[in-house]
Amino acid sequence: MAQIRKMRDMTKRTAELDRWLRESLGLADFVLEPASADASFRRYFRITLADGGTRIAMDAPPDKEDSAPFVHVDQAFAAAGLHVPTIHAQDLQQGFLLLEDLGSTHYLDVLDSGNADRLYGDAMASLISLQACGPRQGLPDYDRALLLREMALFPEWLLGRHLGLALDASETQMLTATFDALADAALAQPQVCVHRDFHSRNLLVTGQHNPGVIDFQDAVIGPVTYDLVSLLRDCYIRWSPQQVDRWALGYLEQAVQSGILREQHEAEFLRWFDLMGVQRHLKAAGIFARLKHRDDKPGYLADIPRTLGYIVEVAERRPEIAGLARLISARVLPALD
Repeated sequence: MAQIRKMRDMTKRTAELDRWLRESLGLADFVLEPASADASFRRYFRITLADGGTRIAMDAPPDKEDSAPFVHVDQAFAAAGLHVPTIHAQDLQQGFLLLEDLGSTHYLDVLDSGNADRLYGDAMASLISLQACGPRQGLPDYDRALLLREMALFPEWLLGRHLGLALDASETQMLTATFDALADAALAQPQVCVHRDFHSRNLLVTGQHNPGVIDFQDAVIGPVTYDLVSLLRDCYIRWSPQQVDRWALGYLEQAVQSGILREQHEAEFLRWFDLMGVQRHLKAAGIFARLKHRDDKPGYLADIPRTLGYIVEVAERRPEIAGLARLISARVLPALD
């Protein structure tokens, strides 16, 4: 019954979007086709116009998604030099936006060992622009409460709801202490504008000014390594630890030259990078389980072992997360098989 109601609501929204395009924007001969969906309630449609041109229509039900942050961040990121979609029309009350079409080739679709240096080089150049020129105010802070709330998704949704694992007192204490240490490491970093989902599914390969950047509406002011670790320790594609370190240190050199970081930060940089990744991967694993059980989107479950595998890998050089890595190796990963 819930699924039928969901399909009925989606059909109604599509009809309302079509009517907005025709009656409010005056578009006539066009074809409306699904373009993509993401982990939220937003949907995207590709509009092919009579002259062959295309646009993207975003449907964000206003009772579930507030599109105002999308508009605000889009404008701020464009001013910082990022290639984000131009907004051609908007109706925030209905939750509809008409956007520039940046194409349909995501980084994840094409990344391989032959093009990775070039594509990641482009992405890190965009990241440097964002951190050097992006907004420093007017966005929420990535504060301790948010960092801890995100990590709490791991025991709530993955361990408890998905796997049915009960933690003993010592394991609960270990998680609490680890979460606190990870939050401390994040807050100790220089704070910059953070995209918050800067990875291969949100970067589009474009012919000019590569990459196209999307899904930025949750931007915050937060730790300098957050977007970098999202990019290089991606939940959806894995590279060798040695390669990741090389890319990360290449970014560090650019960040120091651009004034984002200072030379005295170099000693702490890789530790910040590693521990920031642990925080993100705990959050992501919890979100993937929540998508399955709350939102009926099971497709992300297959990415959990890769995501948690990064934590086990990082523990080899970061003893402060050894207890967390043991829990994941002994109890979590075996339960996911």
